[in-house]
Amino acid sequence: MSLVSDSALRRALARARDGKALDVTEVTVLLHARGEHLDTLLEHASRVRDAGLRAVGREGIITYSRKVFIPLTRLCRDRCGYCTFATAPNKLPAPFLSPDEVLEIARQGAAMGCKEALFTLGDRPEDRWHQARSWLDAHGYDDTLSYVRAMAIRVLEETGLLPHLNPGVLTWRDLQRLKPVAPSMGMMLETTSRRLFEEKGQAHYGSPDKDPAVRLRVLEDAGRTNVPFTTGILIGIGETVEDRAESIFAIRRVAREYGGIQEVIVQNFRAKPDTAMRGLPDASLEELAATIAVARLVLGPRVRIQAPPNLVDSEYALMIRAGIDDWGGVSPLTPDHVNPERPWPQISLLEARTAESGFELRERLTIYPEYVVAGEPWLDPRLFAHVAALADPATGLARPDAVLRGSPWQEPDGGFASSGRVDLHVEVDTSGRTHDRRDDFDNVYGDWTALRDRLTPTTPDGTPLPAAPPGAGVAEGGGASDAAPADGATASAVSSGAGAVSAVVSGVGTSSEVRQALRRAAADPAGLSDAEAVALLAAEGEALDELAAIADDLRRQAVGDEVTYVVNRNINFTNVCYTGCRFCAFAQRRTDADAYTLSLDQVADRAQEAWDAGATEVCMQGGIHPDLPGTAYFDLARAVKERTPGMHVHAFSPMEVINGASRTDLSIRAWLEAAKEAGVDSLPGTAAEILDDDVRWVLTKGKLPAREWVEVITTAHEVGIPTTSTMMYGHVDNHLHWVRHIKLIRDLQERTGGFSEFVLLPFVHTSAPIYLAGIARPGPTAQENRAVHALARILLHGAIKNIQCSWVKLRDDLCRQVLQGGVNDLGGTLMEETISRMAGSENGSYKTISELREMVEVSGRPVRQRTTEYGVPTDERLAASAASDGVCKSVRRVLPMA
Repeated sequence: MSLVSDSALRRALARARDGKALDVTEVTVLLHARGEHLDTLLEHASRVRDAGLRAVGREGIITYSRKVFIPLTRLCRDRCGYCTFATAPNKLPAPFLSPDEVLEIARQGAAMGCKEALFTLGDRPEDRWHQARSWLDAHGYDDTLSYVRAMAIRVLEETGLLPHLNPGVLTWRDLQRLKPVAPSMGMMLETTSRRLFEEKGQAHYGSPDKDPAVRLRVLEDAGRTNVPFTTGILIGIGETVEDRAESIFAIRRVAREYGGIQEVIVQNFRAKPDTAMRGLPDASLEELAATIAVARLVLGPRVRIQAPPNLVDSEYALMIRAGIDDWGGVSPLTPDHVNPERPWPQISLLEARTAESGFELRERLTIYPEYVVAGEPWLDPRLFAHVAALADPATGLARPDAVLRGSPWQEPDGGFASSGRVDLHVEVDTSGRTHDRRDDFDNVYGDWTALRDRLTPTTPDGTPLPAAPPGAGVAEGGGASDAAPADGATASAVSSGAGAVSAVVSGVGTSSEVRQALRRAAADPAGLSDAEAVALLAAEGEALDELAAIADDLRRQAVGDEVTYVVNRNINFTNVCYTGCRFCAFAQRRTDADAYTLSLDQVADRAQEAWDAGATEVCMQGGIHPDLPGTAYFDLARAVKERTPGMHVHAFSPMEVINGASRTDLSIRAWLEAAKEAGVDSLPGTAAEILDDDVRWVLTKGKLPAREWVEVITTAHEVGIPTTSTMMYGHVDNHLHWVRHIKLIRDLQERTGGFSEFVLLPFVHTSAPIYLAGIARPGPTAQENRAVHALARILLHGAIKNIQCSWVKLRDDLCRQVLQGGVNDLGGTLMEETISRMAGSENGSYKTISELREMVEVSGRPVRQRTTEYGVPTDERLAASAASDGVCKSVRRVLPMA
């Protein structure tokens, strides 16, 4: 370890003493503290820890979890140089523990008072070992995680122990699958050092799951999914002191932004025989104490910090002085299978050593008390009863008198009982929403300050600008990419990592660039480069009129002069949602004043009203309500089809598809096939927003990644379910994002042919949380709206015929303008439109056929009612819609008496 000067240490310690923010350089200096400097460092860390415990009402308490260790499989596809847990199939009686073996361990643990079942296993062993693949196939499991899920449910149902899952690297979708069966999960970050991953002979070389970027993404996805998550660092495996500092800051960033890091383990390397790193010296306990103390100062009082008690020899007091507030899981039954040479201390000994330092040892559950007390969205409703049986409702800690007893794990049985403000679809146009924001605004979306840290200024084409001086505000605008892929990088760059999302400041292409791009658009519409397309989005005045004229010529070639619309009804069956989309003003908690859920009968009644008014389509979407049964989406489709057999069911966004597949543990393909059988005729291509994850993770906390959206849409097309495609723009994005999004849509259409239309959705800002927090700009300008509608027609020419504008989000005059610039469709009469109205749209919840015709009349273009597939409705449907003017009576505004 390199030395630092005494003066540098004293300066850094003084800043720590005064509570000043520390940077990586100062933290690196503090990690060198020894002797009296270490004593001072520990004093400062203890003070921060104590403040955090006081704040949550646990002053003087250090916690632990009484657990049983279930090594589900010791096979792993990784080859870490220090690991004795992972082994080869020929050294095991079977690739996996059998269900009987799992339950026997769990039952013994329950008999000894354990409350946590720690599932530990290697990463995706079936990818490396054919024996693992064969075992899973023989026992009917698609993959290791399917077996993990099944065993977690068995343990819950048969023993009452709470599973904590450590299955290694997880995808966003994996977390969706596993959250309903485990109150908490975990994965050690270990280190952010790429050298240890990339250089031959280093600790993580040859281990695909130890890529620091991949592991950080897991921490972020867990936060986005609202999973209470345990992580930590491993010191002494060849990393530098600077690496340690950077690793701690990386964890802090995720903890601040998402709030889901329930615990950080600081673990010291202990060399083991029969490993590649057996000759390395152990990390010293002074190093460990200094790292714990620095982690405490950096992570702050709210993060719980743990040191494994079986790895600290007799230095319990030193670790407590360093700032820990938890000893982690301790098993009275099973060994530490990761460090088998280091037995757990007896709980009575741990209690005595903790008391010697002036603290009381208290038992917690695998899910930390703060998350127990918070409940949703951190705890899935299917686990409420299991956790409540063991938790003190006041403190969230384990109840000393709790009795372990298995209870059924099942889908919530709330069904579709009508509840809440079910007339919101009408009242939103009269009395409006109750409040402009939820009262959990400051925390439900993550940390707004941390979110702002993602933003860097760029020009509209994505070119980074010099950093603003400290304290400068974010300019109005959208997101950005630091480094853009080459022209034409579309579908293969769904989540291209194009750079930090950023605030767009003013800047337009030169007139010569716009002129050149206009010539190219006229000659070869689909061949525009990214740079040319971005230049066109800056067109103004005569250039903008010329752009619109080019787009309108292409529209005429593709679909003629008709302007089309569909008589339909939106049915948003619930607005209860805990996903945490930062642009959404529709989502409510179940206890909020504006929350509602419709019963199946109410959904069917609204479909019947729409049918009676001449509708040919209902569009159904709703919040991701945790209480609805796993079959909810199938039930909804069947309810509509049974009541109105001739109605086209256009329903369920890709996010809802993922939710449904996760809830039923079906593949996306199997779920879509079941939805089609239940009556779903097409999917709305919503939940797309901007298909770039750098933008998405600012816009939304927990929505599906771009690649998942693409997979759902592609699979829907493959099973014969057509979809629309959409883009929501004008928030934290930039023009380059728009161009790449549209090109990605074209690429998908050329591969599948399943898109019926492309719908442009301008961001409605008024009540959007991300705007109220001062991060998003107030939607696109009129010039941008005209330009992007025209550009969509140009870039999609020859691929998607129908370009739709949203009268809900655009004023009538802007709708007229974009109809003269490439647009041929107005969408639907809607009958009820609640989502945009809750966000602050002032254009009403429905339009009659007469109003749609009046909007188009000045252009002289013919107007035609269509079906969802752009066909011609039957004479009976046309007559019914003419009689109602396309809107059912129950939603019509009542005019005041004269």
